[in-house]
Amino acid sequence: MKTKIIKIVTALTLSTGLLFGASSTNAATKDLKVHFINVGQGDSIYIKTAAGDDIIIDGGNKDGSDVVAYLKKQKVKDIEVMISTHPDADHVGGLDEVLKAFKVKSVYAPKVSNTTIAFKDFLTAVKREGVKIKTAQKGVKLPLKGVSATFLAPVKTYSKSDLNDWSAVLRLVYGKKSFLFTGDAETKSEADMIKSKQTLKSDVLKVGHHGAKTSTSSAFLKAVKPSYAVISVGKNNNYGHPTSTILNRLKAQKVKIYRTDLSGNIIFTTNGSTLSVKTVK
Repeated sequence: MKTKIIKIVTALTLSTGLLFGASSTNAATKDLKVHFINVGQGDSIYIKTAAGDDIIIDGGNKDGSDVVAYLKKQKVKDIEVMISTHPDADHVGGLDEVLKAFKVKSVYAPKVSNTTIAFKDFLTAVKREGVKIKTAQKGVKLPLKGVSATFLAPVKTYSKSDLNDWSAVLRLVYGKKSFLFTGDAETKSEADMIKSKQTLKSDVLKVGHHGAKTSTSSAFLKAVKPSYAVISVGKNNNYGHPTSTILNRLKAQKVKIYRTDLSGNIIFTTNGSTLSVKTVK
């Protein structure tokens, strides 16, 4: 009898240990995923936090159907945070269709406007959904669980003639890993971020303005110290993006470069301690 009792107790102990071990392991290894969606010559980023929140930064060009399809494939039901980095059509263009397709709880954008049809469509869609746009600017924090998400820019107001420096720049931190999403921020905005003494250091840098030489200054790159750089860019685009200047600058700093025109969708996964990346064409 004693042998049987010991066997039963041992079996129960093992199964209980396995059960609790499994649950604690799952709790410890919940992942945050960052998807750089291949939208051609434009930007669109989808983030799924470990707590289950959905964030979309920019929506690619005027036809947002590719972004909507991608989000549906990821089984997105609603979106906690939408960010329009700035009013240029290759960033704000598809957000009106995302607003039509999903319930969006909050929208952030810098306090600058444009007269383009793409931007007007975005504003109309926001109004139709009954959402008020919150100002994206230095120091504004996103109310999200389990992550730190803070806007580092725009630091101040800039000329309306060039909207790029108005770009909302977001730094997202999960555990020990961090991401910096820069929109089209150029060297003036980069210099102001450096001067403002904010923490810029990030593991993954979304390269500003599709790799144009007017962004990603040496000083900014030195402050960010990324291990990975992502360039969202269209194949054979007319702008010459990404420029050899920026590619060489990144290579000189031994940064691993990923490009949507070469690799398609680029997906980073982190549990807060380790970071992995895969590409899907």
